[in-house]
Amino acid sequence: MVNNWINIIQEYCLPPTCLFCNEPSHNPRDLCSFCEKALPRNKDCCIHCGQPMTLANNPSICGQCLTNPPYFDSTLAPFRYQRTVRYAIQSFKYHNNYNFARLLGELLANEIATEKTLPQRLIPVPLHASRYRERGFNQAFEIAKIISQHHKIPVDNCSLQRRRPTDYQSHLKAKSRSQNIKNAFLLSQKITVPHVAIIDDVMTTGNTVNELARMLKTAGVQNVDVWVCARA
Repeated sequence: MVNNWINIIQEYCLPPTCLFCNEPSHNPRDLCSFCEKALPRNKDCCIHCGQPMTLANNPSICGQCLTNPPYFDSTLAPFRYQRTVRYAIQSFKYHNNYNFARLLGELLANEIATEKTLPQRLIPVPLHASRYRERGFNQAFEIAKIISQHHKIPVDNCSLQRRRPTDYQSHLKAKSRSQNIKNAFLLSQKITVPHVAIIDDVMTTGNTVNELARMLKTAGVQNVDVWVCARA
């Protein structure tokens, strides 16, 4: 009840304002209806990895997943890494605009509401300690906390750790990304639940989440979903 009153007071004193156009928002999120409609949706995509595709009427699987099936079982990537979504992610990730963290988390949480089966744990993609000191936060963890609040799924921020620093995946060619991330993570404690979701802001080639999914499956996790805000 106290939290509800706090939210009501905040909305009255600081009404939601769209983070993209600064116009008043008529819903609890800092996003107006016009800008929400303009978000680049990832409607036509591979049902396995979320890769944008040109599809026919029926769901399809991309050639990469047919040739080399990933270790994760499904991907939820509701937006494409373009235009306003790209701006939001970069503003949060590189310019410490935490308002976008809340918005991105809420948008992803809203999409998760349609999922039939929810996991028992949320696992943010871990940062190495050196990158954490440089940035001051883990963007995946911040998004996971918002999802956890909405869906009451615990966040596990300890079981997986990044054992060595890696180059930015976005700075590497596709062939180098798999090698960059190989053996970069450590499973520091046993995960006892059968179903987890890996959380991140954006998915490019999928090498990072696939390496994490491989470790989780090897450790006995039965189902691994990938939930990201955007797919490149």
